[in-house]
Amino acid sequence: MSTMSEPAGAGAGAENPAADPAGALLAQLSRWPDVQAQNLFAVDAADRLVLDTCAGALAEHGAPWPESVAVIGDHYGALALGALARGAGRVRVFTDALTSRRAIENNLAALAPQWSGRVEFAALAEVARGAGHVLMNLPRGLDVLAEQADAIAAAAGPAVQVFAGGRIKHMNRSMNQVLAERFAQLDVSLARQKSRVLTASGVLDNRPASRYPQRASHRVNGTSFTLAAGAATFGAARLDPGTRLLLEHLPDLSGHRTLVDLACGNGSIGIYAALTHPQLRIAACDHSASAVASTLAAARANHVEDRIDAVQDDALSRLPEASATLITLNPPFHIGNTVTADIAYKLIDDAARVLADGGELVCVFNSHLRYRSELARRIGPTRQLARDKTFTVTASTRRRG
Repeated sequence: MSTMSEPAGAGAGAENPAADPAGALLAQLSRWPDVQAQNLFAVDAADRLVLDTCAGALAEHGAPWPESVAVIGDHYGALALGALARGAGRVRVFTDALTSRRAIENNLAALAPQWSGRVEFAALAEVARGAGHVLMNLPRGLDVLAEQADAIAAAAGPAVQVFAGGRIKHMNRSMNQVLAERFAQLDVSLARQKSRVLTASGVLDNRPASRYPQRASHRVNGTSFTLAAGAATFGAARLDPGTRLLLEHLPDLSGHRTLVDLACGNGSIGIYAALTHPQLRIAACDHSASAVASTLAAARANHVEDRIDAVQDDALSRLPEASATLITLNPPFHIGNTVTADIAYKLIDDAARVLADGGELVCVFNSHLRYRSELARRIGPTRQLARDKTFTVTASTRRRG
């Protein structure tokens, strides 16, 4: 996410909206519903440099902004709305976090509702379909960048230009190599306000084959299954030790018809439950688009796609109160690089809302986090199912009234 110590309107062109048609709009962008604070901003110098670099490349050829632009990794709408303000006809957007998508939608509705029909959200595999120009924020991870570059190269036009910007402190030369392996030409911009843009153009015919989704096979209690995960999915295709402990000690699920897999990640809990309990339907959800796609890919790989649904959701906002009898959860304990229990408590509280009286939440967590008392307070009576040197698995029974 963009964090920097400059005002939201600062940067090249911001003081002269006539010189930068996007300047006034960018200055009004909000981070909501993401965290807002005086030192957190919805647009940074890298966003502006991406827009300026693309504009410069177009002007060099005497070309207007194209009818359609693809946008990848936009956090709050700076690239999408900025491109429209500069003259693009339409933008197609992929962003992994649901918070980012909703921030873009909110900014669009608040600042430019007349453009609502000109913004389309798409999956990573489709976002650059036929595109000649792609604007993107560089991700932190090289694997994520490789997956995104593969998706662009596979879907975009052969002469596509990719303008990928980032803060210099988060960039490294390996990013250049990732792009150079897939595109014929790579140019690196001069630094401006501690930001740079990598401009990649011309898709290579002899580029490496995509490694995503990555696949890995696992075995728990005699049941084998395959995970198939994108690079941005937490844990990739691995079976993390906490989830393994939960699967090894799942209680009897024979009395349930539906399992709600909250914060599903790579889908391992839902896949295993579907394979071991043929009567179960799995309703999975995650904040990450990559996690949802990975869960669906794993469902197909294990031939249980007819019993597994996965959607992007903010906790369980799509489900009504007291509507579930069984929820599983391996909660994240960090937001970005910040370790915090806040996200776990939010998920636990929404599980409490959705569980019917007598319903169960099966949860695994790092033992040192001491969630058990909070589970008892927020859900109801909580018993320990398993514990090892690192993780604890509990089952909490919802008590209403």
